[in-house]
Amino acid sequence: MILMAEKQLWSGRFAEGPSQMTLSFTSSLSVDTKLAWYDIAGSLAHARMLGSTCIIAAEEADQIVEGLKQLLQELEEGCMDISQELEDVHTNVEHLLTLKVGEAGKRLHTARSRNDQVSTDFRMFVRDAILEIVALLGEVQEALVRRADEEKDTIMPGFTHMQHAQPVSMGFHIMAHVFRLQRDSERFLDAYKRLNQCPLGAGALAGTGHPIDREMTSALLGFDRPTDNAMDTVSDRDFALEFTFACAQTMVHLSSMGEELVLWTSPEFRFAEMSDAFATGSSIMPQKKNPDVAELVRGRSSIAIGNLVQLMTLMKGLPFSYNRDMQEDKSAAMSSYETLTACLYMLGPMYGSLTFDRHRMARACADGFLNATDLADHLVQRGMPFRQAHEVVGAAVQYCVKNGKRLEELKVEELLGFSKLLDEGSLEYISLENCLRRRTSTGGTAPERVADQIATARAMIEAHRSECLGEMERLEKIWAELKE
Repeated sequence: MILMAEKQLWSGRFAEGPSQMTLSFTSSLSVDTKLAWYDIAGSLAHARMLGSTCIIAAEEADQIVEGLKQLLQELEEGCMDISQELEDVHTNVEHLLTLKVGEAGKRLHTARSRNDQVSTDFRMFVRDAILEIVALLGEVQEALVRRADEEKDTIMPGFTHMQHAQPVSMGFHIMAHVFRLQRDSERFLDAYKRLNQCPLGAGALAGTGHPIDREMTSALLGFDRPTDNAMDTVSDRDFALEFTFACAQTMVHLSSMGEELVLWTSPEFRFAEMSDAFATGSSIMPQKKNPDVAELVRGRSSIAIGNLVQLMTLMKGLPFSYNRDMQEDKSAAMSSYETLTACLYMLGPMYGSLTFDRHRMARACADGFLNATDLADHLVQRGMPFRQAHEVVGAAVQYCVKNGKRLEELKVEELLGFSKLLDEGSLEYISLENCLRRRTSTGGTAPERVADQIATARAMIEAHRSECLGEMERLEKIWAELKE
């Protein structure tokens, strides 16, 4: 018998084999070995279906299933022998199976193409990646929520254009990150619903003439249902694009958080100090404490963005149906997954270990006239149109700048020079603490509103955790049944 390792699966058409250069150039083993577990699982479902529908003899189907189970065990124990002579992991699995069970192994590929096989493996990989990412996002959110709860009364400057704008609480600021990450989590879960359709049975592009049971293989692999159109199934990678976009979007949010920590821990800000566990030093300057982890989170967002652009460019002009270009799809998605999960593992503990300088942040609020808007609102409440109030307060700010004063330091007679509607009560109205506590509109920075946001976020995080864990448990049960 000629071993499969000595020739390619498609070699029958060719009088000569490909050159070693061609084999090396076209090999995808450096990437798709990460799909080995999913490939064996998909093959188990396919073999069971072939036996159930009598497409192959039940005895041979049983032999194939037992051989695949052995391979799966070897893979999980780290001793499955992957041959570099073969072009991909799919060929390796079929080759090793044939070595174990003989001629029956050659029947596994009946009613299946590598096109639908690869799409199935890839979807299962992305499916698991999404569940892991959503779980990690929940852990980061929980760390942020704990800090927000501790700091909901801590006053700090709010910024627009990197200029002091209005007073906010640190807890309010942190919760803004929590809700951004919540939307990221929702994007992943939405993508999960669209990708969870089974490609097996689509064949090369047109389905198959064998009496297969696509519903059976779909159920055995935990998919919601089979895909609808065979050509679409093997041609598109929109599920990978959507996943890679969600990774890039999330990394943009994490980059923003990293940038913020770099600024906050700088000598100019000194709003926070980074734990030694998440900082490094300088090889020449002994005084340095560098926020390297935050900087790397910021920097690695470029990887996720680049992966998205790579995958979109890869797919933008491909004709139907499968093209070998699509071999390059998996590296981008896998890189984004690895980059994002690594950053998520670091960010929660890093944020949780920050030491905030509350006095420094409060002192920073004294500069920049953060209470100017409140003084304008105060005039509005006393009957002045807002545009006129804006002009009045602008003039008061200009006066303060020239005289080295703050709005709250003006005397009553100085206030009256700008408007007869102002009095001593106006000074109490624009105290920074009152400015903070006054913003009680839904979503505002007042401590009671931040407490509401914390309660809302905790409920949302728990709902996602429950959904994620429930799906993980469902899949674990399916894998256990598949391996029986």
